[in-house]
Amino acid sequence: MSQQTRLKPSHDPVKKLKLIHENKDCEIFSLLARFFLVLCLISSISLVLYTGLFPQTHYLHFPPPNISAPPPNSEFANQTGPTNISHILFCIGGSAATWKYRSRYSSLWWRPNETRGFVWLDETPARENAPENTSIPYRISSPEWKKFKFSSSRSAVRIARIIRESFKLREKNVRWYVMGDDDTVYYTHNLVTVLARYDHNQMMYIGGNSESVEQDVMHSYDMAFGGGGFAVSYPLAEKLVSILDGCLDRYYYLYGSDQRIWACITEIGVPLTREAGFHQFDIRGNAYGILAAHPPAPLVSLHHLDYVDSLVPNLNQIDSLKSLNNAYHVDPPRILQHVFFHDYNRKWSISIAWGYTIQLYPKLMPAKDLQTPLRTFKTWRTGSDGPFTFNTRLVKSDPCELPIVFMLETAEEVGSSGSRTIYHRIDPKPEKTCNKTEYAQTMSVQRIVIGALKLDPEWWTKERRRQCCDITNRGSKQSSMQIRIRKCRPWETITIQR
Repeated sequence: MSQQTRLKPSHDPVKKLKLIHENKDCEIFSLLARFFLVLCLISSISLVLYTGLFPQTHYLHFPPPNISAPPPNSEFANQTGPTNISHILFCIGGSAATWKYRSRYSSLWWRPNETRGFVWLDETPARENAPENTSIPYRISSPEWKKFKFSSSRSAVRIARIIRESFKLREKNVRWYVMGDDDTVYYTHNLVTVLARYDHNQMMYIGGNSESVEQDVMHSYDMAFGGGGFAVSYPLAEKLVSILDGCLDRYYYLYGSDQRIWACITEIGVPLTREAGFHQFDIRGNAYGILAAHPPAPLVSLHHLDYVDSLVPNLNQIDSLKSLNNAYHVDPPRILQHVFFHDYNRKWSISIAWGYTIQLYPKLMPAKDLQTPLRTFKTWRTGSDGPFTFNTRLVKSDPCELPIVFMLETAEEVGSSGSRTIYHRIDPKPEKTCNKTEYAQTMSVQRIVIGALKLDPEWWTKERRRQCCDITNRGSKQSSMQIRIRKCRPWETITIQR
């Protein structure tokens, strides 16, 4: 074995030099690692100090959630079972000066020991302005409303805060807060039917628009107009109340209480759910055309009744409403429900708004015209012929183009499941009488009797198809016509047969 191979590795100068370099590389790597560790530590400390001493300002600022906000009251949350009238708290805006006069409207629908709620007044009414005990009980609004900013309508602030004051009463088992005016007439059975279709444990905002486009443009298409009434579910009311006062100051420049409420609900992010049975009646003149061609929806409310003609000729407004109520109590879901059909033998068209009126035309008219309201009214603000949020038909000046009108005379139950309503003819003025032969034939009918089964409230959720009709005394030359309203057969249509 050579001398070179016998040398130990530790004595090899090349390997020794290589080992020295490897040790130096480890030391350098260790120093670099320590350097970067110290650098990261210094950077972190600097960032914390900089952020604390120089807070950043952004154009968009999203505050953290308020984790200290109290949870919903478990006593009211997640109520189960069908909704009934006891679950509704009415929050009505009124004035001490006009309460006695306007209480005439509330007395038509308020039922002591059945309906719940209050009319909120600005002050205690004088004894001569106090209504009868059968009206809604009143409460006085807290004077706090006077401290809020306003631009044009100070009383609107007080009325907007009614939902807050009603909520603070902590009435038990309230699912819905229903807002309205002291001249709003409610049809409570139908109101319950409408609200029962929605989940009261969710945030819900339910109501209707104005009939006049000019009003919707001025305020909002997305707003429930307060005169016609609107409903707020308990969870939404709870959230609304928590932001309401600050919100009222933010929207001090808005005009109405309903517009302020809508603006606040918009901040919460809940859209309006529209129901066609809430009637603001932002119209002037005669509401007959709207009621005679009511949309296929339950009648829920009527408003502005002091500003439209009497609903029934030759009666004052209160008696007109009582006449409508007589039919409503016989069959609540069917009130004003619109059906129409043709008498092909005599070439007549017959349009029925159940419990209110019948229109008899001495000609065959298409269904699209029969379902369209006659324009017997004008817009609310300017008194114009439109536009409205629905189609209308022009009232012709030619008397031979006008229908013969019948109005409700009596309404009664037949057994436990049926109804019978009778309508009498309203004779037109002499200058509005048509002298054509076919018109004279229709004028021979003096009375129309309608028979029908009571309408199932579930009809609104099952099948919203209009019902059909038969003339049951066909061929008779008597002055009385008898009609039966029934469910349409699958193949039936309202088609003109030439």
